[in-house]
Amino acid sequence: MATEEDKRIGVVLMNMGGPTADYAVRPFLNNLFRDEDIIKMGGGKIQELFANIISKFRAPNVQEDYEEINGCPRGCMGNKHCLNRKNSTVSTCCSPINSLTEKQRRALEKHFKKTMPEQPVKVYTCMRYWLPFADTTMDDMVEDGITHAVMMPLYPQFSWTTTGSSFRDWESTRRKKFGKQAPWKEFHVKNYHLDEHYLSAINERIDEALAGMDEERRNKTHFIFSAHGTPLLEVRSGDPYTNEINQTMEAIMEMRGYDHEYWLGYQSKVGPQKWTQPNTAELVERHIEYGIKNFLMIPIAFVTDHIETLYELGVELAEDLEEEGYDFEHITVMPGINDHPNYIQALAGQAMDKLDHEMDIKKGTNPQSEKISA
Repeated sequence: MATEEDKRIGVVLMNMGGPTADYAVRPFLNNLFRDEDIIKMGGGKIQELFANIISKFRAPNVQEDYEEINGCPRGCMGNKHCLNRKNSTVSTCCSPINSLTEKQRRALEKHFKKTMPEQPVKVYTCMRYWLPFADTTMDDMVEDGITHAVMMPLYPQFSWTTTGSSFRDWESTRRKKFGKQAPWKEFHVKNYHLDEHYLSAINERIDEALAGMDEERRNKTHFIFSAHGTPLLEVRSGDPYTNEINQTMEAIMEMRGYDHEYWLGYQSKVGPQKWTQPNTAELVERHIEYGIKNFLMIPIAFVTDHIETLYELGVELAEDLEEEGYDFEHITVMPGINDHPNYIQALAGQAMDKLDHEMDIKKGTNPQSEKISA
């Protein structure tokens, strides 16, 4: 049993990941479409065949999208396990999620060193569909002698297709490596969609976006909150994601005093199933038809800028509207919260909340993240 002096905390930031080079796009997509938590096809050979076909079909277009928003144009800024970093390669096709998640990891570790200088805390990255995978992250944790581990999803709202999938993959990998007895005591943060620090980070990003507009345009701007869609089958089976998205949106607008008109749409549908509605692009089209021409797109379920925000909302949406003849004035996309100090504070508080009864940590030296009651 570890004493207070030799307890070592590990916080694992769990995200979906993204391809780091052109050759990685197809296997990344293949991993995504093979995930039974996202695409309900029963697994096995049928799902593998579907994943192989759809990833081969989609990879060329997806590669072009990633090349347009390349996240590391001057060299690798991602995790130490990134092959670009190991091989000193400058990629022309790297998802920004990789470098931005690494910035979050470093910022959180720096936060712990400042607020808990006497308590060793290491922060790790674990991606679901590309490097570093769970097996690699666990090797790092064993090497560092971690005794208490907190699984911290970078998905504020819980869904079985995101947080649930990451937890399932982590547990499966851990059991294969270590059997029933893990090398550390493990804790899981399920959601934090009403954490005040997280909400404040979004609100400050909204304010930054509005500050770039003149008063007339600001007054005419409607908020379009956009979340990643989820299969309706998940919603009907009790997945809390859509309810938590709505709770987050309402909490944000309450903090703002409902200063703008606001709406919610869903984007990024994949696979043959029916997904949540309304579709974000169709929602914007409907508003334009009613004479609304200025929009602030707020990526409510995304905590880093990546293909869904920088490309789908920042490039593709406006291009498609123009091609279809829609008359609008401005579509602004809110910057991602990324490594915003308030978001880092939210992650730190959530992690330490899980360890309150395990660690001799004074609340005064570890500021806790307050929550808004649902």
